[in-house]
Amino acid sequence: MSDAPFRVLVSDKLAPEGLAIFEAAEGIEVDNRPGLSAEDLLGIIHQYDGLAIRSGTTVTREVLEKAARLKVVGRAGIGTDNVDKAAASEKGVLVMNTPDGNVVTTAEHAISLMCSLVRKIPQATASMKQGKWEKSKFQGKELFDKTLGVVGLGNIGTIVATRARGLSMKVVAYDPFVTKERAAKLGVELADLDTLLARADIVTLHVPLVDGTRNIISKAAIAKMKKGAFLVNAARGGLVDEAAVVEALDSGQLAGAAFDVYEKEPPAADHPLLSRDDVVLTPHLGASTTEAQVNVAVNAPAVSPELMEVVGPYLNLGRKMGRMAGQLHTGGVQKVRAVFAGASAELPEAPVTAALLTGLLEAAFGRDVNPVSAPYLAKERGIEVVVERTTKAKDFSNGIALIVSGDKTTKIVGAMFGEEASRIVSLNGFSVEIVPEGRLLLTHHHDRPGMLGRIGTLLGDHDVNISRLALARSPADSDIAEAVFSIDGSVPEAVLEKIAGIDGIEWAKQVDLG
Repeated sequence: MSDAPFRVLVSDKLAPEGLAIFEAAEGIEVDNRPGLSAEDLLGIIHQYDGLAIRSGTTVTREVLEKAARLKVVGRAGIGTDNVDKAAASEKGVLVMNTPDGNVVTTAEHAISLMCSLVRKIPQATASMKQGKWEKSKFQGKELFDKTLGVVGLGNIGTIVATRARGLSMKVVAYDPFVTKERAAKLGVELADLDTLLARADIVTLHVPLVDGTRNIISKAAIAKMKKGAFLVNAARGGLVDEAAVVEALDSGQLAGAAFDVYEKEPPAADHPLLSRDDVVLTPHLGASTTEAQVNVAVNAPAVSPELMEVVGPYLNLGRKMGRMAGQLHTGGVQKVRAVFAGASAELPEAPVTAALLTGLLEAAFGRDVNPVSAPYLAKERGIEVVVERTTKAKDFSNGIALIVSGDKTTKIVGAMFGEEASRIVSLNGFSVEIVPEGRLLLTHHHDRPGMLGRIGTLLGDHDVNISRLALARSPADSDIAEAVFSIDGSVPEAVLEKIAGIDGIEWAKQVDLG
């Protein structure tokens, strides 16, 4: 093993406490160069084994291609959307974040924005500083007994909800990964997004920016909101259609809005939000407190490269199993069980369990989820994670079972055949052999002559090629079967609806395992 130090580049400003941890660590050489330009980063990144960033550095594919020695990128903060994670995965570079570092600070900022917005505090302050006394102009609203709609009940959303209840507000929340039991413990009512929008006096956003949440507050969504409601976004830019907000403020559909994050940062000087008196704006200050700067700096986890090498194939299998469960499971998630059977019982449980959770939670949170953040995300949503080991393997000597429970239960079993070949071998009690890659079409149907032919014809008519097919009958009812089609490309939604409408098919779902 080489005696050369592990070289870490810090390209964004970290608190002194964070730098001190790097400097005190044996075998690590740290180069603190905050404010590097993109050009400078490209010129020196090949010298480093690790890169510590915040939001100022963008780790592009070009950067990763030049990073010959790079093994890990650590983001001091929550989001990792400034890192090309697909390129990092291809290069074998681990991407980590520090999800708990600034949750209190960000939640408090959202509450501050809400209070400032409904009581018109910034506008009144500006008026006072101009020597005016316009008491009647800045009449606000009480928060008491108002309904706060919290979109995303993770750590930050949960803190916002509890603070709001302390203000005697009613809280309605939307989060597909939170069960009614978990919400009830928080004193929060769980609802679908449309119901939340229709009932809330104030809507506050606390979700990551992924394909499913981009412009979650669109023109159509705003039209569903209570007339005269308020909107707060201290989460991520891109969650809100800013042009639609301006239009809604003009029409009176929205009474006001508050933003800490923007689709483009900083917003253009002529951005229409900047000139409005009914909007409160801050320059991405959610994590900007002294306490948060220290917390994100000292929360960086360590990962052993040797351990990653040993369990690598199982990590990949676990993530694919989790992705399948996340896209098939319905009814909220209350408990996750990871069962290691036979030879797999000798595996180190923590990284494999983290991989299972990563895949599971990616369905809701997108690619920002990683093995470091996944356990935190599960914990903050009240999901119980249980790990079990048994030397008795019922079907396969090295099987791993993932059991996701909520209002319903989803069970997936995976196994390794040799060092490289992974398979999903059981799906909700159906014995199958699925190669866990790419896109899959799953059907639950009555086992009748011509059923698979009808499905295949519909796929062929729409240029969807079938590369593999796995079929299994129910162990309890020989009339019920499940089919898993490995397909090239995706099935259009209209075609999926046609397949689901075939007589004898109970459901049809499409799954992307990446």
